[in-house]
Amino acid sequence: MALDGITVASLVTELNHTILNARISKIAQPEPDELLLTLKNDRAYRLALCASASLPFVYLTQTNKQSPMTAPNFCMLLRKHIANGRIVGITQPGLERIIRFEIEHLDELGDLCRKFLIVELMGKHSNIIFVSDDLKIIDSIKHVSSQMSSVREVLPGRTYFIPKTQEKYDPLNTTQEEFFNQALKRPVSCAKCIYQTYTGISPLIANEICTRASIGGDAPAASLSKEEMLHLFHNFIWMTDDIKNENYKPHMILQNERPVDFSPLELSQYRGLSREYHASVSYILEQFYARKNSYTRIRQKSVDLRKIATTALERSRKKYDLQQKQLRDTEKRDKYRIYGELINTYGYHVPQGAKSFQALNYYTNEEITIPLDDTLSAMENAKRYFAKYNKLKRTYEALTSLLNETKSETEHLDSIVTALNIAESEEDLTQIREELISYGYIRKKSGEKRQKIKSRPFHYLSSDGFDMYVGKNNYQNDELTFKLATGGDWWFHAKGMPGSHVIVKTNGKELPDSTFEEAAKLAGFYSKGRENEKIEIDYLERKNVKKPNGAVPGYVIYYTNYSMTVRPDINGIQLLQDS
Repeated sequence: MALDGITVASLVTELNHTILNARISKIAQPEPDELLLTLKNDRAYRLALCASASLPFVYLTQTNKQSPMTAPNFCMLLRKHIANGRIVGITQPGLERIIRFEIEHLDELGDLCRKFLIVELMGKHSNIIFVSDDLKIIDSIKHVSSQMSSVREVLPGRTYFIPKTQEKYDPLNTTQEEFFNQALKRPVSCAKCIYQTYTGISPLIANEICTRASIGGDAPAASLSKEEMLHLFHNFIWMTDDIKNENYKPHMILQNERPVDFSPLELSQYRGLSREYHASVSYILEQFYARKNSYTRIRQKSVDLRKIATTALERSRKKYDLQQKQLRDTEKRDKYRIYGELINTYGYHVPQGAKSFQALNYYTNEEITIPLDDTLSAMENAKRYFAKYNKLKRTYEALTSLLNETKSETEHLDSIVTALNIAESEEDLTQIREELISYGYIRKKSGEKRQKIKSRPFHYLSSDGFDMYVGKNNYQNDELTFKLATGGDWWFHAKGMPGSHVIVKTNGKELPDSTFEEAAKLAGFYSKGRENEKIEIDYLERKNVKKPNGAVPGYVIYYTNYSMTVRPDINGIQLLQDS
């Protein structure tokens, strides 16, 4: 979700408890639309302010960012006016997505002055605006002219005001009459009624209010009974009471360790997903954006590798389809052999110039008609059919071998694409790139040295305390299965599709059922079928897994195995941080 008014309210509460009355010791502008303030009171803090159109945020952070050698003009202006200033007020107007920092400082004559640094977190309209005490704009991190916006100019010398683009009501001061007559009278769904009527409420929170009231967010407001309307209003008021009483529970919703959403209020709509709580909403925001950015960054960095692998995979699949078609054409080879044999057997009474003749097929005891070339003799026709048979036989033998090679290549490339979907770091991508170079899909540059690879398999701990390792790519799969694992350890893999090898270290003990199930879930999740509702997993002792000579990385064979069907959901399985 984006930062809504409720998240901003929880941020303002946290900032008032931490940096109110802190002095501004450093001001940096590491990015064109981002500020980093170093603040000091009883301890040092860093406050990140970002007006990015796609990802605006405000939060306290421990992370420092490198600034450009020459500070931008906006940063220099702030240093001139409010360096060593003191933050004496942190407020939010209503539930607007705006944080206003009131800063007390000394001017050039030594007189005490007050100015405002206003952060607007409004998607593409986000901005950081520096304002005097009489609300005149001194400058802003983004200038907005009348050509860019007909609602409000953000330029030095203009008067600052909050634009009213929509007539919305304050949720903290609503009444039952207003809720019934203004919100629920709209000809839209219940959730839309709420977030279109009240300031600062996002679709996520509107759906949460409906969920708490046991009403579908998509249900038309006009379909609600009087009792349902009243129950919805009560849940709305209980939510606003949490905001007024600062009863926040900042947390992040995770699905298989990946961030899905965050909120400062308890969310009940995400049933079955795990939660990560923290006392600081800044921590939750920083972690959420960092993990989201990490996933997005890796996807972007893998674009070139993904294009190479998918192009080669598509070419290999087309080649396999063509070879299968050619193989089907060789199925009539035995028919030509039989034609030749029957002509040799019965051809002595075939007249010269005949276009066909009938003979008894002694293989099936059926009468068949054999086409003939009327310009050739019977024996010459027999030789022609035997020649066709031998040609198709040679083609069949060659294609059978080629089909096996193409199938192996297709499965190998499919496993590389799956590994790209699993990759979570640049080191993971480096290892996949090395594999593509080794098999000729990427040409190695002259003088290019092999990079030192630091990527390591995922390391999970089962609920019963057993170590479970998951390969991120084919090289790691081989290493886990044939170097880390011993004969008595258990091996897991998704049935009939590319995916990770999962090894459970037994240390000579018998595995409980819950560990078998957790390892199977890992094998399902880290496979091509991770989006399936259910997936079949093969598992067996490692000593029964073999690798054929000359096989590509990650390819193994086995004959005796057990199977189970699981949901590829790894929520609740503990990931250790050594991977």
